[in-house]
Amino acid sequence: MPRAAPPGVLLPLLGLAVAAAAADCPSSTWVQFQDSCYIFLQEAIKVESIEDVRNQCTDHGADMISIHNEEENAFILDTLQKQWKGPDDILLGMFFDTDDDSFKWFDKSNMTFVKWSDQEDGKDLVDTCAFLHTKTGDWTKGNCEVSSVEGTLCKAAIPYEKKYLSDNHILISALVIASTVILTVLGAVVWFLFKRSLDSGFTTVFSAAPQSPYNDDCVLVVAEENEYDVQFD
Repeated sequence: MPRAAPPGVLLPLLGLAVAAAAADCPSSTWVQFQDSCYIFLQEAIKVESIEDVRNQCTDHGADMISIHNEEENAFILDTLQKQWKGPDDILLGMFFDTDDDSFKWFDKSNMTFVKWSDQEDGKDLVDTCAFLHTKTGDWTKGNCEVSSVEGTLCKAAIPYEKKYLSDNHILISALVIASTVILTVLGAVVWFLFKRSLDSGFTTVFSAAPQSPYNDDCVLVVAEENEYDVQFD
């Protein structure tokens, strides 16, 4: 019968597993469920349209929440109640498309799941948004023209990709890349000039070395004469 691993071994392994799971999301402030990362931005903001709410998510490389099954809906509800402490109603990332008279998700995912409450639809659904009631988990329809929100729920797919970055983030990224390239080129130029200066200095030293007034033939003749004198003596 195989022996169980001691607690001293299991705890580090459990820590590594948790760290590996958390590493799939941008930071520890995000919560992972299945193949997505979630974050609740608790800051209350004044808005003029639902796009202002959506920008809160896109600035974090995500989009407004979309829900695709009962398990995901239950997870969001439970986390809002126990961890995020969200308000009674959360704005979902959904809009009514008047072209085909249907609700759609902002993140372009398919509408595979709904959990509407038993409320009757109005005659005109233009400017209608969806809200998640955090006490029951049901969805309700309401006017998109809200003046403020008490928090924004965002979602990003794993692997985390900043595909919803705002223009300001894209500009900053481009400036950082351009600065890196420029600094690399300048560094290469400075190194080339430095090496060239060193090579030029060595050439000058060797060319400035004192030259003997006698060539090799004169030295040979003088050496032979000295040898002859010694023999004669």
